Amino acid sequence: MVTPVEFATHTDLAEGLRTLIRELEKRTDLREPINMVIAGGMAIHLYTAARVTTDVDAEFSKRILLPADLIVETKNGELLYLDPNYNSSFALMHDDYLQDAVPVPIGTEFVHVFVLNPLDLIISKIARYSGPDAQDIAEIISRFRISADEIQRRAEEALGGYVGNTDYLRMNLRDVLATADRLTGGSGS
Repeated sequence: MVTPVEFATHTDLAEGLRTLIRELEKRTDLREPINMVIAGGMAIHLYTAARVTTDVDAEFSKRILLPADLIVETKNGELLYLDPNYNSSFALMHDDYLQDAVPVPIGTEFVHVFVLNPLDLIISKIARYSGPDAQDIAEIISRFRISADEIQRRAEEALGGYVGNTDYLRMNLRDVLATADRLTGGSGS
């Protein structure tokens, strides 16, 4: 969707992520490649370098037992860990989010790192839409000039596969679309 992307892979937080993944490779004795798709605050950081987080929301292409005590310290003293409770099933996700994920050149051997593409990252934050989500979404919209129309189209497609009451999601989506119009000079959706 968005190419090319210059990722923030040399920040203290990204270096901590690299260390965390290398430690994961060692501790799980990986012998074959596995894909890791990152969402949440770490994905925002890799795109913008504007966000700080201590947990990594990620899903893997194969089943893997995450060591409960796998925590690394970044150069600035922040602790970084893989969130064992992250589950993409609780977010609003487009059916194609995994195949549309963007590879990140992080330099690890067996764990191939991807992040949600910018549009899917926005969509994934609509269900929760609390705490830093509004600012995260604004950062991605600004950085990639994503229009309200693009967001609405992708969100409507994702809503088609969502089970449950979508009233709250649609209310959050309206806020996100207003943000996109404001930041990109759109005409409204």
